[in-house]
Formats: sequence, structure tokens, C-alpha cells
Amino acid sequence: MSKAMPVEANLTEGPIGKSLLLFAMPVLMGNVLQSLNGTINAIWVGKFLGESAFAAASNANNIMFFLLSLVFGVGMASTILIGQSVGARDEVQAKRVVGTSALFFLSMALLITMAGVGLSASILEWMQTPVDAMTYALGYLRIIFIGIPFMFFFNFIMMILRGAGDAKTPFYFLLLAVFLDIVLNPLFIFGLGPIPRMETAGAATATVIAQFVSLCGLLIYLYRKKHFLRLTGADRHYLRFDSQILGSLVKKGVPMGLQLMFVSTSAIAIVNLVNSFGSVATAAFGAAMQLSTYIQMPAMAIGSAVSTFAAQNIGAGKWDRVHKTTLLGILLNFMMTGMLVALIYVFNRQALQLFLQDEAAIAIGMNINHITLWAFILFGITFVLSGVVRSTGAVMIPLITTFLALWCIRVPLAYYLGRQYGLDALWWSFPIGFFAGILLSAGYYIWGNWKSASMLDKKKAIE
Repeated sequence: MSKAMPVEANLTEGPIGKSLLLFAMPVLMGNVLQSLNGTINAIWVGKFLGESAFAAASNANNIMFFLLSLVFGVGMASTILIGQSVGARDEVQAKRVVGTSALFFLSMALLITMAGVGLSASILEWMQTPVDAMTYALGYLRIIFIGIPFMFFFNFIMMILRGAGDAKTPFYFLLLAVFLDIVLNPLFIFGLGPIPRMETAGAATATVIAQFVSLCGLLIYLYRKKHFLRLTGADRHYLRFDSQILGSLVKKGVPMGLQLMFVSTSAIAIVNLVNSFGSVATAAFGAAMQLSTYIQMPAMAIGSAVSTFAAQNIGAGKWDRVHKTTLLGILLNFMMTGMLVALIYVFNRQALQLFLQDEAAIAIGMNINHITLWAFILFGITFVLSGVVRSTGAVMIPLITTFLALWCIRVPLAYYLGRQYGLDALWWSFPIGFFAGILLSAGYYIWGNWKSASMLDKKKAIE
């Protein structure tokens, strides 16, 4: 057992309910802060630059979510490996994971940046971005692509820290990023002194700068505090592509990344359909999705928390705590997501007016919320179950489940309903897709063989 590994990183002892809530809350607040970056941009753009600019930012943000899915799997696989290593009190393996996954993460981010800057216009055209929004969207997206390495590495470090049992430090530095974004947004959107007016590109520039500064601050903090997972000069041999770890990142991370990619591409497919109804519909959908992002946050935070808890307890061989974690995670999701859904229903119009000025767009957005918001409680149950299942290394069935629920049910149904019955009807594809997802996920959790999966090849690990 490593003396450098702090006791507070251990999630295999003590009361599960209290510890799960205390771990999930900083993750939840961190998710809120991350989305607040996008919401702040959306409010500035939608209120002061108009519906076309807001539609442009909405299209670009969907592409950003797609890009995050490309590397999410690697980060999630790293988080699970770190969690299992900390649960087993194996600091050497934890550092092997950090070194290999950091190199892999940075390499992917740089490749995405180089490809994305050149292909921005083609991507937006493929998405059928409205003509009046194209100029706004292009400037925004190119800046986002330039900042991808900083954004991705910032998120990677935060995932590693959470896997090690630390949810508070990422929250503090996300708070710094949001504060900087709030201050810099109006400066770069409207211009001040030597800073030129950049409009939507300025909103993206503010976000990139805020993330870069926070990343630098986080790295400095971790090294000054001598965090047990930092890589020093003596640890430079860990900063390489370890074949065993790399194999696990690819074998387990790619399916997890594809799972999120199915989610993001299905969202892009829906946006592509909504775009065909014009900029007002696109703006309304973008505003409703901004609100639904916050509705999903408790489920995402709890899903992340149960995944870390389960990974550490799997590493320690404590399966009874794994199952208790699942049940308590579902209960917390019902309580927290349900409260947010009720709040938005009460203040539906007022919430949409944060982003929209056009009455027609507000009316469409209110209808979207009425039909879809309650179903995000179902989404939360699926997210909790998936978080526990993937903490063992079982990744293929959740991937197939996501594909079936989204690409075989929700997207085809949305296109059918939208083209046959109009814009109002297509929103019913959301609750139907969520319901299919929970049936498939629950079935696998109860009857599947996910407990026999593993993140690393055990034979190679022994060698």
C-alpha cells in the first residue's frame, strides 16, 4: 500500500448514501458550471445578436458535443482504471494509466484540431445550417476547434481526479473557468478598446481563453500540492504508450466513446431535421436543449459518481457495495431530476425567455418542454445503470443498447413524425426513445453477465 495515496481517495469504506451524495454534488455543480459556459454564450448571443446568431451557436455546440464524444471513451476508460487501481491501492498502475492516457488524449485532440479548422464550412453545410446563420456559425466553430487541445486536456485531468476520489478540486477550477468566461464574453463579443468586435467568434474566444487559464492553474495547483498521481521527473518512464494500458483504452474506451457518439450524432440528426423547418424552429429547439442540459445534470453527476464508487469497490472486491450504490443512485436521480423537471414546468416561458425574444420561437420551445422534460427522469435511470455496468469493463451491450434506442427508434421515429405530422409531433420521439433505453439497460443489469467483465487482460497483468 502506497503511503502517498490519501485516505480520502478511498470510497470502499463508510456509509454509501452519504458518501455518494457528497461525491455527486461537486460533480453536479461542475456539470452546471460547464453548461453555464455555454448558456452564458447563448444568452449574450441570443439576446444581443438575434435568432440567426443563436441558431448558429446551437449548431456549432452540437458539433462540439460530437467532438467530445470522440475522446470521452478514453477519458472514461482512464477514470475506471484509475478507480479500480485506487480501490486496490495500486499507485504504480494508476500512474501507468495517467501517462499512457495523457499522451493518447493529447494526440487525439491535436488531430481533431487540425482536421476541424479546415473542414468547418463543409461540416456546417452538411448539417444544413440555415444560410442566415452560416457566417456566425463558421467563425464560432473555427475558434472552438483551435481551443480543442486545451478544453479536452482540462476535462481529461478532471476525470482522472474524480476517478481518484477527488470531486472537489475539479469543481473549484471549473468555477474559475466560468468566472473568466462571464468577464470575457462581452469584451470579445462587442469589442472594447484594442479588442475588436468579434460577435459569435468572440463568445468562442472567451470560452477558449477561460479554459486555457483554468487548465494552467489546475496543473500548477496539482504539482504544488504534490498530488499522488502527478508525474515527476522520476516518473517520466510512465509517460509512454504502455501496450497493456493502451490496449485497454482502445478496447474499452472506443465503445464508450462510440456510445456517446451515438448520442451526439442522433442529436445532430434531429437538429438537421429541425433546421428544415427554419431558423425560428432551430432557435426554439436550441433553447429547449439548453434547458434539458440542466435537467440531465443530476443524472450525469450521479452516473459519474456511481461509476467511480463501483470501480473502486470492484477493485477492492466489495460487490455488495456495488449493488447498494446502484439502488441509491437511482433513488437520488428520481429526487434530484424530478425536482428540476417540476421547476421548469412551473417557469417554462420565463426560462425560455432567457434565450429567445421571438414569440413564435418561445411557443415552439414551450411545446418541446411539455412533451420531453418528464422523460429525462427515465434517462437518468439508464445513465445510472450504465455507469455501474461500464465500471467493470462491460462496454459492448451498453453500446448496442444506445444504438438501438437512438438510431433504430428515436431518430427514425422523429423523421417519420416530423414529415408526416409536422414539427409538433416529432418531439414525441424523445420519451419513446428514453423508455426503450431504460427497458434494455435494466434487462442487461438484471440478467446480463456484466459482472464477469474486466478492464485489463488478467493474464497480461500477472505477467
